[in-house]
Amino acid sequence: MGKKITVALLSGGTSTERDVSLTGGNQVYEALSKNKYDVRRYDPASDIPRLIADASIIDVALIILHGTGGEDGTVQGLMDLLKIPYQCSGPLGSAIAMNKLASKRLYLQAGIPVPAYMSFDAGDTIHEDDCVKQLGLPIVVKPASGGSSIGMDIVHAKDGLRRAFDKAFALDDTILLEEYIAGTEITGAVIGNSNPESLPLVEIIPEKHHDFFDYEAKYKKGETREICPARISLPLTEKARELAAKAHAALFCKGYSRTDMIVRGDDIYVLETNTIPGMTPSSLLPLAAKAAGLDFSDLLDRLISLGLDKRNP
Repeated sequence: MGKKITVALLSGGTSTERDVSLTGGNQVYEALSKNKYDVRRYDPASDIPRLIADASIIDVALIILHGTGGEDGTVQGLMDLLKIPYQCSGPLGSAIAMNKLASKRLYLQAGIPVPAYMSFDAGDTIHEDDCVKQLGLPIVVKPASGGSSIGMDIVHAKDGLRRAFDKAFALDDTILLEEYIAGTEITGAVIGNSNPESLPLVEIIPEKHHDFFDYEAKYKKGETREICPARISLPLTEKARELAAKAHAALFCKGYSRTDMIVRGDDIYVLETNTIPGMTPSSLLPLAAKAAGLDFSDLLDRLISLGLDKRNP
């Protein structure tokens, strides 16, 4: 048997999504073939010096990090400095996708439909009446950066806006307000370095006591039904898969990504793109991959291959 590939598995980190990252990292570690890979684990919260010291013996990294300090391009930039290839987008695509405001501007430039929105910086004067006049009610309020729906609210009455603003500003200096679109929530993944392929769509149905696909709905067992392939028409399926690929390209993503969308009637609106989707066997990307014939271990093999391919662009 040939030499094992040395894989640096990064999980944990310092963001509000640390626990999700650690869970994903543990499940990825269990699924990786120890016959093929020498897996070395690193938590960026404490292990950056050790990672730097080991760089010369690492063949490829699997970055299973979420939120700031992991999904925003900082760790990706370090990997580039250390000349360690990895499976996901580089510093540019990672930083853009992490910032929902930057993403929206590039989506619109690429002709990708998004919900109507407004943005505000800390210190701005915000007139609730103007927000309601422009976006209607309910209004979605969220920090411009971050993930797992942390800090996000759906506000049904004008007098609830100020509390939602404060909650979002506690996590970011910029917040987004979006028109609320009631419809079918779907997510579309793409995978590949050049001409990435679109995977089957997943339909997301949180239990009725959830206003939206919030943190608990995402990660607490039994709180959400996920149906793959999504129960939408063939024309809408093709349109959504095209939009996922278009969003991936518009944000300069590499390797793989997963784009969340809402279907209302014959219209599809893109919400955001994740450059490091959740990576437990029950997460949305592995579910889509399984429908395409890739089990969890096969998916990880594919992601490692994508990272290794980047060594010789």
